[in-house]
Amino acid sequence: MGKAKNLKKRLSSYFSGQKDIKTQILVSRAYSIEYITTANEYEAFILENNMIKEHSPRYNINLKDGKSYPVLRITKETFPRLYKTRRILQDGSKYFGPFPDVGALDIFIETLLRLYPLRHCKKFRKRTSPCMYYHIGRCAAPCCNKISEEAYNEYIGEIESILEGKGKETEDKLQEQMKKAAKALQFEKAARLRDGIAALHILKSQNIVEDFDVEDRDYVAYFCEGELVSFTVLKMRHGKLLGRDNYRTQSLNEGEELMGEFLTAYYTEEVMIPPKIFVSTGTNLKENQRWFKETLQSNTKITVVTDSIENATRHIAAMNMAMQNAKEDIIRRSRERGDTPAMEELQKVLNLPHLPIRIEGFDIAHIGGKFPVASLISFYNGNPDKKNYRYFRLKTTDGIIDDFASMKEAVARRYTRLLNEQDEMPDLILIDGGIGQVNAVESVLSALGLDIPVAGLAKKEEEIYRPGNSIPIKLQKRSDALRLLQRVRDETHRFATSRNQKLRTKENIVSIFEGMPHVGEKRGRLLFTTFVSPEKLVEACREVDSAKPVAQALSIPIEQAEEIRKACVAIVNERLEKKQSLYAPDEPAKDVSSKIKNLADEIHW
Repeated sequence: MGKAKNLKKRLSSYFSGQKDIKTQILVSRAYSIEYITTANEYEAFILENNMIKEHSPRYNINLKDGKSYPVLRITKETFPRLYKTRRILQDGSKYFGPFPDVGALDIFIETLLRLYPLRHCKKFRKRTSPCMYYHIGRCAAPCCNKISEEAYNEYIGEIESILEGKGKETEDKLQEQMKKAAKALQFEKAARLRDGIAALHILKSQNIVEDFDVEDRDYVAYFCEGELVSFTVLKMRHGKLLGRDNYRTQSLNEGEELMGEFLTAYYTEEVMIPPKIFVSTGTNLKENQRWFKETLQSNTKITVVTDSIENATRHIAAMNMAMQNAKEDIIRRSRERGDTPAMEELQKVLNLPHLPIRIEGFDIAHIGGKFPVASLISFYNGNPDKKNYRYFRLKTTDGIIDDFASMKEAVARRYTRLLNEQDEMPDLILIDGGIGQVNAVESVLSALGLDIPVAGLAKKEEEIYRPGNSIPIKLQKRSDALRLLQRVRDETHRFATSRNQKLRTKENIVSIFEGMPHVGEKRGRLLFTTFVSPEKLVEACREVDSAKPVAQALSIPIEQAEEIRKACVAIVNERLEKKQSLYAPDEPAKDVSSKIKNLADEIHW
């Protein structure tokens, strides 16, 4: 057993390089791998500790001792005390944690004791004079009646709010004190406060794998794609997550029916039923509870997790974890079976000549026409084939908005190259768009003499379009074929958007205004902040019939501002001419001019 931020890298390390005898034997005897996904590394540490102590795996050496991660205890006394401990006593005290990062916990406790004058003595007894902690401002001296019980408990209430994730006011207070200390050149104090804030962020990390609710309970969630359905059950026993079960099935039923069927199929013996079962979706609770009572003589309580239930935050986090594990199981199942049913249905629905083993998808991403990028992704046997992903930095539509022309350029470049290299063609091309984009792509393929089936998936209604037919194909939401097309479409969008964002980050460092007359780096940034684009600068100058807005923005003479305005006009005209060249030469000039004018109005980025 072990934890990993990157599971692929962790597993690969066992199969590469020279290993010791223990690791070699472990690898030789392994025949399957199971994993549980947690929300953060903090939860992974605790889960690893709990499961090693529960199952005592043969090849684990660490964490097999009787020690556990420390918790923070607030005692059940008239004037409570705050300290770190590893012992849990059922004496009414409040416990928070556990906390794998012991160093952060120590810093956090020290910070709290500096902020709040809590008592430090192990045994509380009345005194006639306060101790040293009172004189240095670290204790309110409740032993000498220097503070009332109500005022002291206000401090305890604030600390509990911090530990429950409700202490934003205290965090703001720490930030303010840190800034004041730094301003007063009290750097040591500022550093202590900084460390306290960092420790607070670590300790406030979500933890649902261990709590102090000792009542046993299960969390049940499911995820489905097409007919595939995976259920995940998280088992909380004595306040610790000690196991996870995955249950696989195939069904086209909806949520409430699915959950009801699962509960009766999974829980078959009274001994395995906990007092409470939390489910992700509504079902016929009374009927299910009656079934448990009549068939298995169990009085378990079934609860749908919503914002309105008690301790909702904790239960919602646990349900999200169960949902994530169910989703990942669906992904594994899809990879295992190769998504053949979806490809077979797709072949039938689209009347394809061959099974669409290789599907290539295209999408366009840009910001108001700037940094236009086309993504090409490839699915093989129903799963992503990332080594064949490509992207195209578009040339003909840089600075203008025309998705049809962008799609034509990307498709033409891709399949002209495949023709020249006599490489394998896809069985289906999927376009993120409607009938217009599909027809544009079909025209390019026809010009190249290629007969590759093309389909478009429109986002709004998830309708499928084929070339030359404006009537879309509509599939059921749980259709395997639609699910496969959605996966391809979503992946093309993700890949295009991520590449476009990288280009924006890289190229926005240099403003488009830099290099114009009298404009350097500083003035370029100022013009970009004020006008955003050359089009908007020209428009602002046109409204007042002068370059005065530029002169005011840069505090320069009107003559220099006029030179900058003329440079922007030249850029705008160049873009409009580029846009005009994309239209057919035999198109009426009047129609072209009106289209260009409309498109010019759209270029605001």
